Amino acid sequence: MALVTRDADASIDASTAAVAPQITGLTAGEDLDAAAPCYIHTDGKVYMADGTAADAKAVIAGFTPRAAKTGQAITLFALGARFRYGSGLTPGAKLYVGATKGRLDAAATTGDAVGVAQVITTTDIRVTRAI
Repeated sequence: MALVTRDADASIDASTAAVAPQITGLTAGEDLDAAAPCYIHTDGKVYMADGTAADAKAVIAGFTPRAAKTGQAITLFALGARFRYGSGLTPGAKLYVGATKGRLDAAATTGDAVGVAQVITTTDIRVTRAI
Protein backbone atom coordinates (compact mmCIF):
# COMPACT_ATOMS: atom_id res chain seq x y z
CA MET A 1 0.00 0.00 0.00
CA ALA A 2 1.14 3.53 -0.74
CA LEU A 3 -0.62 6.54 0.70
CA VAL A 4 -1.15 9.30 -1.83
CA THR A 5 0.27 12.63 -0.72
CA ARG A 6 -2.42 15.29 -0.42
CA ASP A 7 -1.29 18.90 -0.89
CA ALA A 8 -1.89 21.36 1.93
CA ASP A 9 -4.01 23.43 -0.48
CA ALA A 10 -6.26 20.55 -1.63
CA SER A 11 -9.67 21.90 -2.67
CA ILE A 12 -12.86 21.15 -4.53
CA ASP A 13 -13.43 22.33 -8.10
CA ALA A 14 -16.26 24.90 -8.03
CA SER A 15 -17.80 23.87 -11.37
CA THR A 16 -18.25 20.23 -10.35
CA ALA A 17 -19.29 21.18 -6.80
CA ALA A 18 -22.28 22.98 -8.28
CA VAL A 19 -23.66 19.76 -9.81
CA ALA A 20 -22.23 16.87 -7.75
CA PRO A 21 -24.50 15.12 -5.24
CA GLN A 22 -24.18 16.71 -1.81
CA ILE A 23 -25.17 15.87 1.74
CA THR A 24 -25.75 19.07 3.68
CA GLY A 25 -26.67 19.75 7.29
CA LEU A 26 -23.95 17.51 8.74
CA THR A 27 -21.67 18.11 11.73
CA ALA A 28 -18.00 17.17 12.05
CA GLY A 29 -17.45 14.56 14.77
CA GLU A 30 -13.69 15.18 14.67
CA ASP A 31 -11.33 17.64 13.00
CA LEU A 32 -11.67 16.92 9.26
CA ASP A 33 -9.07 17.49 6.57
CA ALA A 34 -9.89 19.13 3.22
CA ALA A 35 -10.59 16.64 0.40
CA ALA A 36 -10.87 13.76 2.87
CA PRO A 37 -13.07 10.71 2.24
CA CYS A 38 -15.59 10.54 5.09
CA TYR A 39 -18.34 8.38 6.52
CA ILE A 40 -21.36 9.15 8.68
CA HIS A 41 -21.17 7.45 12.08
CA THR A 42 -24.17 6.03 13.93
CA ASP A 43 -24.04 9.17 16.11
CA GLY A 44 -24.99 11.15 12.97
CA LYS A 45 -21.65 12.97 12.77
CA VAL A 46 -19.00 12.94 10.05
CA TYR A 47 -15.65 11.23 10.56
CA MET A 48 -12.73 10.59 8.21
CA ALA A 49 -12.90 7.17 6.53
CA ASP A 50 -10.38 4.45 7.30
CA GLY A 51 -9.74 1.40 5.11
CA THR A 52 -7.92 -0.77 7.65
CA ALA A 53 -10.98 -3.03 8.05
CA ALA A 54 -14.06 -3.90 6.01
CA ASP A 55 -16.42 -2.05 8.33
CA ALA A 56 -18.55 1.11 8.51
CA LYS A 57 -15.45 3.35 8.66
CA ALA A 58 -14.57 2.29 5.10
CA VAL A 59 -18.02 3.03 3.61
CA ILE A 60 -17.71 6.61 2.45
CA ALA A 61 -20.59 9.03 2.11
CA GLY A 62 -18.51 11.69 0.36
CA PHE A 63 -15.49 13.98 0.47
CA THR A 64 -15.02 17.20 2.43
CA PRO A 65 -14.72 20.41 0.39
CA ARG A 66 -12.66 22.10 3.14
CA ALA A 67 -11.15 21.43 6.53
CA ALA A 68 -13.53 21.61 9.50
CA LYS A 69 -13.13 21.56 13.26
CA THR A 70 -15.07 19.23 15.54
CA GLY A 71 -18.65 20.51 15.88
CA GLN A 72 -18.61 22.66 12.72
CA ALA A 73 -21.15 22.24 9.95
CA ILE A 74 -19.87 20.33 6.92
CA THR A 75 -21.20 19.29 3.51
CA LEU A 76 -19.99 16.13 1.79
CA PHE A 77 -19.60 15.89 -1.98
CA ALA A 78 -19.98 12.61 -3.86
CA LEU A 79 -19.95 11.09 -7.34
CA GLY A 80 -18.39 13.31 -9.99
CA ALA A 81 -16.91 15.92 -7.66
CA ARG A 82 -13.43 16.97 -8.77
CA PHE A 83 -10.70 17.95 -6.33
CA ARG A 84 -7.27 19.46 -6.73
CA TYR A 85 -5.56 16.84 -4.60
CA GLY A 86 -1.82 16.57 -5.09
CA SER A 87 1.04 16.73 -7.56
CA GLY A 88 2.75 14.14 -9.70
CA LEU A 89 -0.33 11.92 -9.73
CA THR A 90 -0.75 9.28 -12.46
CA PRO A 91 -3.76 10.01 -14.71
CA GLY A 92 -6.11 7.03 -14.95
CA ALA A 93 -4.97 5.52 -11.64
CA LYS A 94 -7.62 4.26 -9.25
CA LEU A 95 -7.47 5.42 -5.63
CA TYR A 96 -8.80 3.62 -2.55
CA VAL A 97 -9.83 4.53 1.00
CA GLY A 98 -6.49 4.59 2.77
CA ALA A 99 -5.41 2.62 5.81
CA THR A 100 -4.74 6.01 7.44
CA LYS A 101 -7.97 7.85 8.20
CA GLY A 102 -8.93 10.59 5.78
CA ARG A 103 -6.35 9.55 3.21
CA LEU A 104 -6.34 7.83 -0.17
CA ASP A 105 -4.15 4.90 -1.14
CA ALA A 106 -2.77 3.87 -4.53
CA ALA A 107 -3.50 0.19 -3.75
CA ALA A 108 -6.55 -1.67 -2.53
CA THR A 109 -6.99 -1.84 1.24
CA THR A 110 -8.84 -4.32 3.44
CA GLY A 111 -11.72 -1.88 3.68
CA ASP A 112 -11.77 -0.85 0.02
CA ALA A 113 -11.07 -3.33 -2.74
CA VAL A 114 -13.10 -1.37 -5.34
CA GLY A 115 -11.78 2.21 -5.24
CA VAL A 116 -13.41 5.58 -4.55
CA ALA A 117 -11.62 7.99 -6.88
CA GLN A 118 -9.74 8.20 -10.15
CA VAL A 119 -6.81 10.44 -10.99
CA ILE A 120 -7.79 12.60 -13.99
CA THR A 121 -4.74 14.89 -14.28
CA THR A 122 -1.36 15.02 -12.55
CA THR A 123 -2.99 17.19 -9.84
CA ASP A 124 -6.73 16.34 -9.84
CA ILE A 125 -8.96 13.45 -8.80
CA ARG A 126 -12.64 12.70 -9.41
CA VAL A 127 -14.90 10.87 -6.95
CA THR A 128 -16.10 7.65 -8.59
CA ARG A 129 -17.90 5.97 -5.69
CA ALA A 130 -19.79 6.97 -2.56
CA ILE A 131 -23.00 5.62 -1.07
